[in-house]
Amino acid sequence: MEREKPGGGGSGEGCLVGVVRIPVKIVALIVVLPVRVVWDLLVAFGQAVQRRVLGPFSVYVLQPVLRGIGRVLTVLIKLVFVWPWAGLWRYVVRPVHEFLLAPAGRVLYAYLLRPLGVALAWVGRGGLRYVVAPLVKGLTWLVWALCMTLFVWPWVGLWRYVLAPVGRGLARVGAVFHRYVLTPVGHGLAVIGSVVYRYLLRPVAVGAYAYLLVPLGQVLVWAWHVAGRIVRAVWRGVRLVGWVLVGRPVAQVYRHVLTPVGHVVREVWRTVRATVREVRADVRKVLFGGPGREPARSRARTLGSTTAAGKNAPAPEISLHEQKQG
Repeated sequence: MEREKPGGGGSGEGCLVGVVRIPVKIVALIVVLPVRVVWDLLVAFGQAVQRRVLGPFSVYVLQPVLRGIGRVLTVLIKLVFVWPWAGLWRYVVRPVHEFLLAPAGRVLYAYLLRPLGVALAWVGRGGLRYVVAPLVKGLTWLVWALCMTLFVWPWVGLWRYVLAPVGRGLARVGAVFHRYVLTPVGHGLAVIGSVVYRYLLRPVAVGAYAYLLVPLGQVLVWAWHVAGRIVRAVWRGVRLVGWVLVGRPVAQVYRHVLTPVGHVVREVWRTVRATVREVRADVRKVLFGGPGREPARSRARTLGSTTAAGKNAPAPEISLHEQKQG
């Protein structure tokens, strides 16, 4: 169905479009236009103040003042933290060190500390050789003998003369007991165990497996399959009940209620957008003169003609739902 032009015989707009467009135009003229004019005036005033007042003030007043303050602070910092310590080092500490402390230290080292060190080294070598070394060796031997007497020799004698003979005797008794007692008893128990397993335990286990466990396992497998079929049947019934009680009503509500409401909301939104664009074009025409220029998006969405819509009668938009009904 071809769309009728606004100037033709068909109106091209429904009642809902007219009802929504008029309040939107009123709100745009009363609220949007004054706010936009005030905002543009404030922006122009701020740019003029920045260009004519703040820029020259910063270049000719603020920057020279800040440079002068920086130079004064630099001189004060040098005066308080640099020049006093540099003068103290240059005129007090270094002369005292060069002309007093260094010569006194060289004289003290050459004529007192060095001869005293040589004498102490000679005395130390002689005392270490003839006094300290023998004393250390004697103390070492005494400590070694005391430790051996208290902690080594008693335990060595106990092991050598008591524990080792007793252990060898117990080992011989154990070997005899193992050979003549434990070995025959172990063989007898092994023979009894093999007889009991062959003629008692194995027949009982075979009979229990063949006549008890195998039928019980078959019964459990059959019960498992039957329970699976019952569960599948119950699940199909639950699904059917859920579709009848929930799924089908929800689908019908979505198809017959939510979809038409969505189409109506979409048409209202498109009408509001078209009305706002029309008001903007009219305001631009009133403020700046000339024909109002519609945005490229609006021109691209105009249907039914190869050119843009007219300046006084913008082409209404027809939804897909209305086209299908036409």
